[in-house]
Amino acid sequence: MSQNTEPLIVVGVDGSNHSKQALRWGVAQAKAIGGRVHAVMSWEWNTNPFGVSPAEQTELVHAEDAARQKLADTVAEAVGTSPGVPVFRRVEQGSPAQVLVEASKEAELTVVGTRGYGGIKGALLGSVSQQVVQYAASTVVVVREDGSA
Repeated sequence: MSQNTEPLIVVGVDGSNHSKQALRWGVAQAKAIGGRVHAVMSWEWNTNPFGVSPAEQTELVHAEDAARQKLADTVAEAVGTSPGVPVFRRVEQGSPAQVLVEASKEAELTVVGTRGYGGIKGALLGSVSQQVVQYAASTVVVVREDGSA
């Protein structure tokens, strides 16, 4: 029995133009190397201790469902329904950086977008990108909105 040897590329997706560009880049890279893509979106429940009532289980389900729908819409908008490589959608509960760092443990490559600011701000990474670069277990590519890595 042979094991799946297609290289895995994990791409962080949050619905922004930056993440759509990162997903396009990740899919193009997967095509080039015969790989597959996991488009990963995280969601968090606001655990504000000053909330009026405790979180209901049904509200948690709705938050996760909303994230699943947002991920499906973002993937379809960014790479269409037939991108030419397998693109699996993963929704995980947790902070974006934590979820991506964990997913990077099974990946050959992790791809994230960054804010496309110009000038001095353009030299800075977003907080999630920065944490993924620092702590990921795989190689990380940071893609700007203009598509440059």
